[in-house]
Amino acid sequence: MYSYTMKYGKGNIDFSIPQKNLLGIIDSEPIESIGSEEEIIVQALENPIGSPKLGELVKPGETVCIIVSDITRAWQRMWVYLPFIVKELRNAGIRDEDILFLSSTGTHREQTQEEHALLLGEELSKTFEVVDHKCLDHDDMVHIGTTSYGTPVKVNKRALECDHIIVTGAIIYHFMAGWGGGRKGILPGISSYETVMANHALALDPVPGNGRNMNSRPGNFENNLMHLDMMEAAAMVKPTFMFNVIPGNDGKIGFAVAGDWEKAFYEGAKIVDKKDGVVISELGDLVIATAGGYPKDINFYQTSKTIFNAMEAVPQGGSIIVLSACNEGYGNDEVQFMLQKFPNTAEREKEVRREFTIAKYVGYTIGYVAENWDFYLVSEMSPTEFEGTGITVVKSLDEALNQVYDKHGNQLKTWFMPHGANTLPKLKK
Repeated sequence: MYSYTMKYGKGNIDFSIPQKNLLGIIDSEPIESIGSEEEIIVQALENPIGSPKLGELVKPGETVCIIVSDITRAWQRMWVYLPFIVKELRNAGIRDEDILFLSSTGTHREQTQEEHALLLGEELSKTFEVVDHKCLDHDDMVHIGTTSYGTPVKVNKRALECDHIIVTGAIIYHFMAGWGGGRKGILPGISSYETVMANHALALDPVPGNGRNMNSRPGNFENNLMHLDMMEAAAMVKPTFMFNVIPGNDGKIGFAVAGDWEKAFYEGAKIVDKKDGVVISELGDLVIATAGGYPKDINFYQTSKTIFNAMEAVPQGGSIIVLSACNEGYGNDEVQFMLQKFPNTAEREKEVRREFTIAKYVGYTIGYVAENWDFYLVSEMSPTEFEGTGITVVKSLDEALNQVYDKHGNQLKTWFMPHGANTLPKLKK
C-alpha cells in the first residue's frame, strides 16, 4: 500500500491506496526564486522585457494611471511592489498629484477606505487615494472601438485621460482565459459591464446547445477567443508599461515580469507553466485532489479551481474525488442556483446564455463535470445540498474510495493532486 497525507480544512486526511495503482503525484515544481521579494521586484524593473525602463518612458508634467487589482486579489501583495513603481516614477520627475491609482474591480463591488489602504500599504496610503472602477457607471466609460469578435470596448474614462497607463497584477492559471494577469487589468479590470459580459460569453461555443468552448480552458491560448478578445481590447488602450508578479509556493512574490504589456505577459505565462504546469504521461482512471486546505477550501465556489484542474487528469467517464471542507457552504448564491435549479447541463447552458455571469458559468461548468465524470466531494457540507446535481457528497475519503471501487473495481490507475487549486495537469503530446 502507498500511504499519503492531504490537507483538508485546517487539518489533514491520511489514506492509502494499492502501490500498483499509483500513477504519480501532480505537484508544482519547486523553482528557486532569485532572492527576496524586494530583489525580485527590482530585478524585473531594471530588466524590462521588450521595453525601455519605466523611468525612460515618462516625462515630468505627464499624468500616470496605475491600474491595481482589487481586494479579492490581495494575495498578490501589491503593497510590496507598488512603492517601487512609485519610486521610479518620482525619480523620473512625475509629481504625486499626477499619479492616479485606479482599482481594476471589473464587475466586483466597491471597496472600503480600509481596503484601499491595504492595497497601497502604509506609506503610499498616506499620500495617495484609490479610485474604484465602476463598471455600471456609463458616464465614466468611453467607447474606443469594437473587437473582431464583436465585443464593444468601453473603458474607464479617467484612465484614458492620463498620458500613461501602467498595468499591474499577477499571473496565474485562469479557468477560462488560460492565464490571469496582463491584459486582464484592462478587460475585465477597467471595462464596462457590457464589455465584460460580451467577452466572457466567448467561453461558450458560438453555437447554442454546443456547450463550452473547449479552447477556453486553463493553460491554453490557442484559439481561446476570450483571451484573444482581451488582447485586442488591451491593444486599443495601449498601456505604456506592465508589471506582474507570480506567487511562489510560500505565497509570497516568487517571480516578476515587467515591460511591454504583451511581451512581458507572455514571458510571465511561461514561468507559470514551468512552475505549475505538470506534464503527465497518461490520463488516469481516478484523481484524488485537494485545494490545499484552509482557506482555499473555505467554500464550494473556491473549490471550483481544484475541480477544473482535476478534470484534466482523467478522461470523461473517469472518477474525481475532491477533498474540500467547505465550512462556509457554497460561498456563492449563483453557483448554488445553477446547480440546484436546473436538472442538466443543457438547461444550465440556456440560463448562462440568457444572462452570463462568471459565477453562473462556474456553476454551469461544475454541473458539466458532474454530468460527464464520476464526481465525489469529501466535505462538511450536507449531501442534501447537492441532491439532483450529480455530485456525490461523503464525509470521508475512505467512503468515497469504497464507492468508486464498488462501481469501477479496485485496479484504477490513480493520480494525486495535493495542491489542486494551483497545479494544472497537461497531457504529454
